[in-house]
Amino acid sequence: MTRITVMSVLIAAIPLAGCRTDYEDMTPAQRVAYSHVGSTYSYKPDPDAPVQVTYRIDDHRFVSLENYDKCYGDNYYNDTRLGIHQKVWTGSPTDYRGRVVVDDPSGLNIVLPTAENTTCGDRGCTNSLAYSTDSGRTFKWLDYKQYSSHPSEDSEKYKIAVTANALYIVKADAVNLEHSKGAYVRKGPLYPMVDLTNLDERKGRWETGDEAPPFPVGLRTPSGQDHFTCDASIRSAGQPKTP
Repeated sequence: MTRITVMSVLIAAIPLAGCRTDYEDMTPAQRVAYSHVGSTYSYKPDPDAPVQVTYRIDDHRFVSLENYDKCYGDNYYNDTRLGIHQKVWTGSPTDYRGRVVVDDPSGLNIVLPTAENTTCGDRGCTNSLAYSTDSGRTFKWLDYKQYSSHPSEDSEKYKIAVTANALYIVKADAVNLEHSKGAYVRKGPLYPMVDLTNLDERKGRWETGDEAPPFPVGLRTPSGQDHFTCDASIRSAGQPKTP
């Protein structure tokens, strides 16, 4: 999976453990190895595949999947009122199986969690989320789960949300994540240009575990959607549908 911001592109080499990288960025030798390591198919992006909306916030803000194959492709954040069409990452949006909520009336704060759908080795893989405090014009990255042997499966235990002033990361082994006994809550402050990996203590700090407040009741994305969706069978005109 590739993380992309306005100023930088971070491309990872193929991990020995078999985690996925981008097919179009590989050398011929890497592509040969890729077809035998931790993948059931080779990524063949289809620029003519119809755009899929995988997560809708409201009538003008949404995440789209473009240039993809079997739901693995380029993920864009869109705001039609502000004219934003910002590529955030390359990967499959539905590899993140948890819940995601964007409930910020100001429209400034956005969060887009991701995950890898692969089996990782002894060192595991890391799941990350992209967050924005400027209405989706730029995104930064934060790791929410490290050393995971089955990152996509593990992501199902998470609910990740943003409000007007905070990012919430909730983990629990139950469907009703925020209210389940033993749910672990992390709350990070959100403010313009915040770096959640290096906070300005004058503006707030991480609150975790017993120090964190309960997850707010009633948080909801305006559209009501709280999961990424994608139809893996969709292909461009003239291409056979994927089984």
